[in-house]
Parts: sequence; C-alpha cells; structure tokens
Amino acid sequence: MPETLRSLWPDFGEASILATLYSLAGFGLAVLLIGRLMREKRAPANTFAWVLVIVLLPWLGVPLYLLIGSRKLERIARRKSRLYPALPPAARAPAGAHPSPTAHAITAAGAPPPVAGNSVQLLATGEDAYAVLEQHIRQARTHIHITTFILGRDDTGRRLIRLLTERARAGVKVRLLLDCVGSFLSRGSFVEPLRAAGGEVATFMPVIPFSSRGSANLRSHRKIAVFDHATAIVGGHNLAREYLGPTHQARRFRDVGAVVNGPAAAMLNEVFIADWCFATRQTPEELHGEIPLRELNFSRGTAECQIVASGPDVPGDPLYEGMVSMIQEAEESIWIVTPYFIPDEVLLRSLIVKARAGKEVVLITPRRSDHLVADLARGHYLRELCRAGGQVRFWAPGMLHAKALIVDQRHALLGSANFDFRSLFVNFEIGVFIHTVPEVARIRSWAAELAARCHAYKPRQRKRRLPLEGVLEDLSRLLAPLL
Repeated sequence: MPETLRSLWPDFGEASILATLYSLAGFGLAVLLIGRLMREKRAPANTFAWVLVIVLLPWLGVPLYLLIGSRKLERIARRKSRLYPALPPAARAPAGAHPSPTAHAITAAGAPPPVAGNSVQLLATGEDAYAVLEQHIRQARTHIHITTFILGRDDTGRRLIRLLTERARAGVKVRLLLDCVGSFLSRGSFVEPLRAAGGEVATFMPVIPFSSRGSANLRSHRKIAVFDHATAIVGGHNLAREYLGPTHQARRFRDVGAVVNGPAAAMLNEVFIADWCFATRQTPEELHGEIPLRELNFSRGTAECQIVASGPDVPGDPLYEGMVSMIQEAEESIWIVTPYFIPDEVLLRSLIVKARAGKEVVLITPRRSDHLVADLARGHYLRELCRAGGQVRFWAPGMLHAKALIVDQRHALLGSANFDFRSLFVNFEIGVFIHTVPEVARIRSWAAELAARCHAYKPRQRKRRLPLEGVLEDLSRLLAPLL
C-alpha cells in the first residue's frame, strides 16, 4: 500500500482503504455512464430508469448497463451504411411529385423516399402466411434470403428446413439468418441438413461467448423473406408453430404480414444483405454481384411503399419518427394494432391530444399477452388513453401478435415493430409504410374485422385496485424501458 494513501486514511486498515477506493471508482464510472446516457437520444423514461438503477444500485446498474445498455453502435452503422440498394432508374420511380408530410418526415430522418410500382398482398392468418411462404420457397428460381427472430424447433420449423434443404439441393442459393437469442435452440444441429445441402446459415450477434461486435441486448427482431430479389414477405410472423403452419391450430397467435412485389422488395433484400454481411463478414459486393439488374427493372403494381429499417445500425430513428408524424398528421382516425402497448411520452401525448380533439383513436391489443410484465406496465397508458376519449379493444380469442398503424385510410405501417420501448429504441426492426389508398383501405378493413371480435376495455378507478396490484403495475412501468 503506498504511503501517500496511508497518510490520507491513517485510522483505516488496508482492506478499508481498498473498499473505499473501489467505491470511489464505481461512483466515478457511474457518473461517466450517466453522462453518456444524457448524450444519447433516448426516451426520457428509458433514461430515467437507467439513471435510477445506476445511482441506487451501482454494483448492479453499472455492469448491467455495460452488458445490455447500448442503444446505438456507430461502428455497426458505419459498416452497414448501405442499408438500401442503388436501384436502377426504372425501379426508383418517385411515388409522387409532392410527397405527404409523413413520407417527407421519414425521408428527412434518413430513410429512402417512397417507391412506386409495387403490389401488396395482405396475409391475415398463420395458415395463409405459411401457404404463401411455402409456395414462394418452392417457386424460387435463383435465391432465397430469410431472416427471422425465432425458428421453432417444432413441426413448422422442421418442415421449412426440409423445404429449404430441397431447394438448396436443386441449386437455389439459400441463406438463412437467425437471431442468436430468439433461435438459440434451433441454430445448431437442427439446421445442419440445410448446411449439408449447400445452404448457408448464419447467427446474428452471438452472445455466448460475448461478441465484441455489439451488445447482448441488441437483438434482430426483423422478419424478412426475399425470393429472387424482387418478391418479399414481411411482417410479424416468426417461423414457428405458434405463428404459422399448414393447418389450423386453436392456440395459434393472430398475426399479420404482407407479400410485397416490386422495387420495395429489392430494398427489403438490401436490408437482409446488410444484416447477412455483418453476421458473416462477407462483402456486400459479393452478394450484389449475384443480382441481375433485369430483376429490378419492372413494375408489379400501383402501391407506393417506403421501406424503413430501425435499430442500432441506423443513425437516427426514422421508423419512430414516421409513427409520430403519422399520428400527429391524423385528421380523422388512428388505428393501432399491437401485442404490447408501452409508448414513450411523445407517442402517448400525441394520441391523447388527438383523442381529446375528437379524432377516432382505436387501440386493439390482446386481453392477455405472452409477457406478464408488459401487461402490468400498460395499465397506466390504457387508462390515460381511455380518459382522453380513445377506444381500447381487447382481443380475447388468444394472443394477438400483429403490428399495424393505420391513419385516415391514407397511410399504413406494417412490419416487425411493437408499440413499446424495445422495438422503438433498441431492436433491429423493419417497417413498410404504405401511402396509397386502396392498400391502406384493405389493411383498415382487416383491423375492423379484428375489432368486431374484441370487447371494450373498461378501466377501473384507482381506488378500487388492490394495493399489491398498484405496486406491481408501477414497478413494471418503471422497468419497462429496460426490458
């Protein structure tokens, strides 16, 4: 022990001095992390939750933040700078001379502008989604690119692996990208037949051992399947029995997705390529060289779509800002379909203001989701929305896993993002904004069919709630931004 330290604390033993030094070092590190939190673009509730944990429980909060607290990774954004393709002139036809304020806001936030010439087919059931997925797998001529959060180790997952293996043996280039956490049990021997047939399988951001390329908290929640570069399936369906399959299952989640044909599908393919190259360290040029330009030089329909990636690999938050813009520009109605409703303050206040202004604000969410903490945390937000005049409808037949936002029958959003902190500010997510009335009207009709099978949520007065119920809700609400 240096004599200078002994002179500062003459009445303390060596162990006490070391403990004091460790405490000071921990306090200093906590201050540095709080400073970093203040510099990051985070929701206020998320910042407050992390500061509270770091200050009150520094020996837990500091290592926890270092492990899972990162939200943006600049080195990933630099490596994945080309998230969208350089489309040929015929494919990047503008969606209109005067884009809507929402489309303009999304573009200004860093996403590409809308592209015309697409067709959009809604997939409203797990059986429909599986049938279309299998059809396109069987019909693919050159390439199959699939990324998913969950690949089930069940009959659906096994059947899909067999199909992909058959196509790989037939000479189709098959690439399957699995999130390390979501597909933890099915990323090894389960997919070995596909590898043996010549298909490629990669794991996104492994956490065991901890990868130096990012945080264990940053998961890929994107669900994209692209066939021959110009047809894509996107939405909320994971590749597991709970989400889709060839036959009806009574306990299957209700979800939604879409088949996109045209230039927008090529942009979804580029998001896949960026993720694949990050996971495998292959070069984008290698994969781009496989894409014949003639595949992109055509129109498949009249839909105008805007493809928006969100997550640690995107410098800003264009998906979130697009949602805020849609809600704030609403003139008649706002319909939200989501399994988890834990909005940040900006989204909640925007919805409340619209409801108080007499606009139709409808939220469709499951009566009970598959996450108890999310159900407990949402109570405050549901009551606030109802008190402002919004309508909350509970889907009772089972778990509702669909994600959609429809505004004024002019704009719609489909994709993988939930209406919660993790999807909006942490996960790698994908969204398709649709700006043409016929397609939006079909999505609104689908949402209305869901609403017809729901029952209205009636908030209880706080004085009638059990004390423990209130404590659990408040604690869940505090922790929600960290989950």
